[in-house]
Amino acid sequence: MLTDIPAILFWLKKLLGQLLLPPLAPLLLILVGLLLLRRWRRTGLSVAWLGLAFAIVTASPATVGWMLGPLEATPPVSLAQARQAQAIVILGGGRRSYAPEYGGETVGRLTLERVRFGARIARETGLPVLLTGGLPGEGMAEADLMHDALENDFGIAPRWIERASRDTRENAALSAVHLEAAGVTRIVLVTHAVHMPRAAAEFEARGFEVVPAPTGWFGNREPSDDLPNLLPGANSAFAGWLATHEWLGRLAYRLGV
Repeated sequence: MLTDIPAILFWLKKLLGQLLLPPLAPLLLILVGLLLLRRWRRTGLSVAWLGLAFAIVTASPATVGWMLGPLEATPPVSLAQARQAQAIVILGGGRRSYAPEYGGETVGRLTLERVRFGARIARETGLPVLLTGGLPGEGMAEADLMHDALENDFGIAPRWIERASRDTRENAALSAVHLEAAGVTRIVLVTHAVHMPRAAAEFEARGFEVVPAPTGWFGNREPSDDLPNLLPGANSAFAGWLATHEWLGRLAYRLGV
């Protein structure tokens, strides 16, 4: 049972986020619009059409690409740039709670992509690694799951593990405790390209010089006239969810939420 105010606020924020994100947000708009039809037909139709437009915009490759463009503007890192840093920081990006093939839990898709790229940079540069990701619910801390993947699957042992953070802001704040104690001021930051602007800003606000090392671009840089690539699909819907999540996250941070 949640008893502390920060935890309650965290879960309220997560709940509000789910209500504002696809697919739930457009479905709720459509449902509300249909319920309004009998008494306020014009208003009901407007709300329902708004929900449908929201669903299409956040699932269509063209509009999702437009949403991702400003977020995924950071170019790939070079090894020369990475070698100028003092440490590598890899941010958690979710877990799989049901992974019987791994004996319980494991890192999710996004986290695995970050761990893989961070391991490659660490192997090429020899820089020490910090893993950051906490425990918003039950189970192992995300950083411990990352530790298991990084060491057992990629042969890299992290130097620091930060297990208490619940979001990007706390990733930066709590990682700073370990890094500052070691005299680290310049870091290679590994996260997805769509998340990099917000993540880098949080670490820079803590006084770090950040070498961005984005991975996993979701925007399609190559124009396509192939019909399946122009229609809404599972991949574009997931990318649309990520883009909407990131824009809402940036707005929330600007509002100090």
